[in-house]
Amino acid sequence: MTKLILAGLAAVLLLTAQVTAQTAANPKVLLKTSKGNITLELFPAKAPVTVKNFLSYVNDKFYNGTIFHRVIKGFMIQGGGLTEDMHQKAARPPIKNEAANGLKNVRGTVAMARSAVVDSATCQFFINLVDNPNLDHRDNTEEGFGYCVFGRVVAGMDVVDAIAESPTGTRRGHRDVPREPVVIISAEVVTDR
Repeated sequence: MTKLILAGLAAVLLLTAQVTAQTAANPKVLLKTSKGNITLELFPAKAPVTVKNFLSYVNDKFYNGTIFHRVIKGFMIQGGGLTEDMHQKAARPPIKNEAANGLKNVRGTVAMARSAVVDSATCQFFINLVDNPNLDHRDNTEEGFGYCVFGRVVAGMDVVDAIAESPTGTRRGHRDVPREPVVIISAEVVTDR
């Protein structure tokens, strides 16, 4: 009986260690914004191309000085490609859309923004304010492919919600732009302490 209990305890400890190691292996990115800090956990096992792309932009300090330029209360906040004066930054070539990875566009998840073309995502990303099943992968058609979720907010969802409350208007041909710019001051990879 004691051997059975010890074996069960060992199995539980091993499983806990594996889950902890897997979670610890997921990179985290701290977005310091003019409204406060947001920490993202990324999922390279589910979206390897997307996470590598996002981290390349982070490591190159591309996001520093960009803004959340599209804020739609009850939907999402989008940023990462435009400067405070609404100029588009030069991005790298588009990446493969990994929306078929099984991850859903639920509240607090981070996904890649794109045009109507399936494989058109570059640098812009969005954070879902609510569950958005209409953005999930349904099929491999252009209309059904969806938007690739590659991470989630693990700290600072209150900041995301505060950004969502920003009054918006139209600026330089863009709609839903916060009237007071919400700047990404810096984006950097962080480690758990």
